[in-house]
Amino acid sequence: MNRAFSRKKDRTWMHTPEALSKHYIPYNAKFLGSTEVEQPKGTEVVRDAVRKLKFARHIKKSEGQKIPKVELQISIYGVKILEPKTKEVQHNCQLHRISFCADDKTDKRIFTFICKDSESNKHLCYVFDSEKCAEEITLTIGQAFNLAYRKFLESGGKDVETRKQIAGLQKRIQDLETENTELKNKVQDLENQLRITQVSTSPAGSVPPKSPSTDIFDMIPFSPMSHQSSVPTPNGTQPPPIPSRSTEIKRDLFGAEPFDPFNCGAGEFPPDIQSKLDEMQEGFKMGLTLEGTVFCLDPLDSRC
Repeated sequence: MNRAFSRKKDRTWMHTPEALSKHYIPYNAKFLGSTEVEQPKGTEVVRDAVRKLKFARHIKKSEGQKIPKVELQISIYGVKILEPKTKEVQHNCQLHRISFCADDKTDKRIFTFICKDSESNKHLCYVFDSEKCAEEITLTIGQAFNLAYRKFLESGGKDVETRKQIAGLQKRIQDLETENTELKNKVQDLENQLRITQVSTSPAGSVPPKSPSTDIFDMIPFSPMSHQSSVPTPNGTQPPPIPSRSTEIKRDLFGAEPFDPFNCGAGEFPPDIQSKLDEMQEGFKMGLTLEGTVFCLDPLDSRC
C-alpha cells in the first residue's frame, strides 16, 4: 500500500485500537465548509482550498454569520460530521475515500482532509477549526485508516483479485455451455432430418414399424418428447412418471453441474458486494497521506 506518513513516523497513535474499532472518538470543531479540488493529494491543493474557505468565512463573519459548530465521530468505519445538538449526520466520509489529511502549522487550529464523494466521485476538501485538537484529530484519522485497512485485509480483501479471475472463468464457462446447447440442437435437427429421409425412401405400401428406430448400437435416439411417452411394462402396469427435466439440475456435456463462483463457499460474495470490495481496495491502495507541512498562507487569511 502506498501510504506516505510524511511526518513523525515514530509518533505513537493517540488511542487504543479497541476504542476506534468498537466505538468512536468524538471531537468538537467549527466547520468552515468543503470545496471541490482537482487532485486527491498535495499541500498546494489544500492550501488553496483553505485560503478559499477562510476568505468566504471572513466575508460571512463580516455579515454577522457565525461559523457552525460540528461534532466529528472518528472510527474505523469513517469520519462522521454531525450537528452537535440533534446528532444529525451532515456528512459521512468513509476512510478508504479519504486520501489526504493535514493540519496547518502556521494556524494550529486549522485541519483539513480530502475525501472522494461517493455520488459525484469528485474530490472534496473539508476544512475545520479546532482550538486545541487539530493535530490530534489528524493523527486519529490516520490511525483509524491504518486499522480499517488491516480489518479489510482480514475480512477477505486479499482475495479480491482472485475473485475477479473466478468471475472471468465463470463467464467463459457460460459461453461454453451456450455453445454446447447449440451443438445439441444441431445434432437433434440432423437426427430428425435423417428419420424423415428414411421414411420417404421406404418401399411403397410398406408400413413403417411402430417401434422407435435405433442407432448402430441398438440405442433409441434421444428425443426431448421421449420422456413424455407412456410405454407399458410387460405386466401391463404403467411405469412411474419421470420427473420433468425443468426440475432437474442443468448439467454440461460431461454430466457436471455448471460452476458458480458466487456459491462455492462462505468466502465468496455476490456481485454488488464484490464491486464494493473493488472500490475499497482501490481506495486503500491509494493510501492516506498525513502531511504536516507549513501552508504559508497569505496575511489575508487571518483568523476568522
